[in-house]
Amino acid sequence: MSEENKPTPTLDTDILTPAEEAYESSDIFQWSNNLVQYKDELQIDLFFFNKNGVTYRTSRSKKLDGQMEPLFIDEILEYVLKGAEEGLQVRGFEDAEAEENVLQRTRVSKVEKAADVLRWIKTQEHEMELFSDETHDIKRMKGAIARVSHEGMETFYVVKQLPASQMMSGRVGWMIRNGKFVPFDADAAIRIPSENHLLVLGDDLFVFSQAKLKSLFGYDAKESFIADQKVKEIEANFRLSFAEGLTLQNAVKGRRSTIKKLQKIEPTLMTQEQLLNHAEEVGVDLMEDESGAIIIMDEKDLVKFVNLLNDDYIESPVTGLRYEIKSKKPLREPESKDDSLLIQL
Repeated sequence: MSEENKPTPTLDTDILTPAEEAYESSDIFQWSNNLVQYKDELQIDLFFFNKNGVTYRTSRSKKLDGQMEPLFIDEILEYVLKGAEEGLQVRGFEDAEAEENVLQRTRVSKVEKAADVLRWIKTQEHEMELFSDETHDIKRMKGAIARVSHEGMETFYVVKQLPASQMMSGRVGWMIRNGKFVPFDADAAIRIPSENHLLVLGDDLFVFSQAKLKSLFGYDAKESFIADQKVKEIEANFRLSFAEGLTLQNAVKGRRSTIKKLQKIEPTLMTQEQLLNHAEEVGVDLMEDESGAIIIMDEKDLVKFVNLLNDDYIESPVTGLRYEIKSKKPLREPESKDDSLLIQL
């Protein structure tokens, strides 16, 4: 199945976005204690995914079965069990910055790209292609997900980034065998890292490495938290009307440029009336409903609204031409009377 023809995952029953009132955080300490008794009996299935989130099943030799548990389970289990003895705390990204002896957690549903990949594994595994280096190229694979199951506990997922430096494809390398170099005689080779990256328990994503979370799924927890806060402030200060199924929260999700802009916005500096008047002055078309709420029908409406809120449109008093400002720096008054020019900060 090619990436272009990849169907949209079935969303009728979205098992990755439970209702807020039904959500219960996972107890990773209880999970680790329970896992100890089963760790030598686990069923581990491995999946690869590329930068576009296209996910593949994998097949492996029985000879590798003995390596799966040490690679995907031991380090996490040791970290959590040792942490329990030393006072390890689990906190949401919203509660604190990363610090020593703190394990951070977020909801899977907040990390859209991770949720998409997991949704495929949970609901449409039968539609996945079996990974073949000849067809898919190992060097294009961004991450691996180990699905770990046992009848005595809930299935969980361990996610690791696949480092490009640890991949080799084609018969161009050398190996050492019996003390001498010989031609590399495999289709491809890969070394899966042993260090902890991400763990999915229930509806929770436990993050052992923020850098890996961002690299794998493009999710910056701090940026997203600030964007969430700004969305709440905007909703408190402006009356907006959205197309069916659209909210300000999900409209900005995944839009990195919009999220960055939201971080800088102070929603209380402009009223709704001022924003609408400014839109009319610079010729930006914003629609209102019968109650006077600003209508956001699609991505274009969202961009216009955020740009207006960020004061990104200006009309030159000299030429009368109108501009959208892509980047701007505020100016301050001269520091002394001798300064004849405004100084850029």
